[in-house]
Amino acid sequence: MITATQGVKLTSQCESCGGELVRDVGQFIELGRLSWGVEGRCRDCPNAWCETDTGPAPDEIRQALLTTHGAVRLFLANHDASLVPVLRALREMQHLTLAEARRMAADLKGVGLAGTSVEGAYLAEGLRSRSVSVDITPSPT
Repeated sequence: MITATQGVKLTSQCESCGGELVRDVGQFIELGRLSWGVEGRCRDCPNAWCETDTGPAPDEIRQALLTTHGAVRLFLANHDASLVPVLRALREMQHLTLAEARRMAADLKGVGLAGTSVEGAYLAEGLRSRSVSVDITPSPT
C-alpha cells in the first residue's frame, strides 16, 4: 500500500475577529483511500478547527494544491493493453458509470488524466493492483 501526501498553507481573514486565519490544507492516501483535510487556526483569537474526509478534495483545496505544486498526468504505459481491467478499476475507485469510465480510459490512453500528485498516485496504485501499467509525469504548465 502506498503513502502519498501533499499540502499547502493558506491565509485569509478570520470571520470571528478579523485577524489572520491560517489553514493547512492537504490531500493524502490513508488506508488505501483518497482523503483530504483542513486544519485552521486564527493567530489572534481562539477560533480553530480540524476537518477530514475521504474522497475527492473540495475544489478550493484541490486548486490550492495544483497552484502551489503543479499537476501530474497519468498515462497507460501499454496502449495496446486490454481496457477491461482499466474500466473495472476506474468504476470501482471513482464510482463511475460505464460511459464515464470509458471516457476516462480514453484519456488515459491518449492525453492522460491530469490531477494532483496524490490523485495520480491513488489512481496509479489502483490500476497497478489490477496489473495495469501506468506512467506518471509532471504536467506542463
